[in-house]
Amino acid sequence: TAVYRFAMSNINSSFAITRAVPWDARHRPCFIDRTHYYPWNMAVVNEVDRSEHLCVGSETDVLWSMLDYHRSALLWKCECLDEEQLRHRSVTPSTLSLFELLQHLTAAERYWFQECLLGSALEPLYSTTPDGEIDPLDPTPVEDVVRHFLATCQESRRIVAVHSLDETVPSEVWGSPVSLRFIAMHMVEEYARHCGHADLLREAIDGAVGE
Repeated sequence: TAVYRFAMSNINSSFAITRAVPWDARHRPCFIDRTHYYPWNMAVVNEVDRSEHLCVGSETDVLWSMLDYHRSALLWKCECLDEEQLRHRSVTPSTLSLFELLQHLTAAERYWFQECLLGSALEPLYSTTPDGEIDPLDPTPVEDVVRHFLATCQESRRIVAVHSLDETVPSEVWGSPVSLRFIAMHMVEEYARHCGHADLLREAIDGAVGE
């Protein structure tokens, strides 16, 4: 069976995690076995190879490596949990779950890098409420949510590799033009905030802690 991990590469002199690729099973396996659907009580994300901080480099390299660090941190918080656990709203009175964080951050990646930066018109991946939010009762299997997350992050990396941080585009969210530099910093902020939520959710599920 094929196993997947993030591959590190250098695109246009930019340090980035670029894609999920098949990886020989003799090496450390990561993420998901894509050959079959996982039963409810099997782990969906396994042995995540965390992205490391790039402490010295260009502004572009450091920004994108920081975003990849937080992307992998979120997946790490989902490691070795089954579908029921990932859907569990473990920190009351909050209704958040790790499942919903994956959905939300996938939507954020799609908005900022595909809709805002490129001007693409995208259909929602998940069912929505009348006010446009992701429906908390969305029935999408967790395995598919993880696949969407990985594919969307891969597309984001492909896009930013050919765009300058100085490039500006209009943003309906902010009501003014924004630069790709701002988008990058906003996404780091978004992930950092939600990785904090993920810390609490994971600890409440099985006691696992760590940054």
